[in-house]
Amino acid sequence: QVQLVESGGGLVQAGGSLRLSCAASARTFSSYTMAWFRQAPGKAREFVGVISSSGGSTYYADSVKGRFTISRDNGKNMVYLQMNSLKPEDTAVYYCAAGRTTTNSAQGYNYWGQGTQVTVSS
Repeated sequence: QVQLVESGGGLVQAGGSLRLSCAASARTFSSYTMAWFRQAPGKAREFVGVISSSGGSTYYADSVKGRFTISRDNGKNMVYLQMNSLKPEDTAVYYCAAGRTTTNSAQGYNYWGQGTQVTVSS
């Protein structure tokens, strides 16, 4: 079993920054691919980015590329999403997820956090 808890969401003005954290309870955290997804009201869950188990590779959705950065600290069982130059379109509930393979599909992740709200005002 893997338990994931996100934190760091909040209200920020356009152009601002937030850093989301995801704390994982896992026996073998370093073996999991970790991803971030988001879901806005009335919208489907959307891939944001993913980081490989070692942290050596990252991939991002075009909508956030150049603005968001995923990192992880396997020694602390933590994964982070640094969000810069935030736009109102980034407003959503953000979820971290754990899986065994690197994919942009939500179907590829077995474990999910409860989500944290990010609201970007114009």
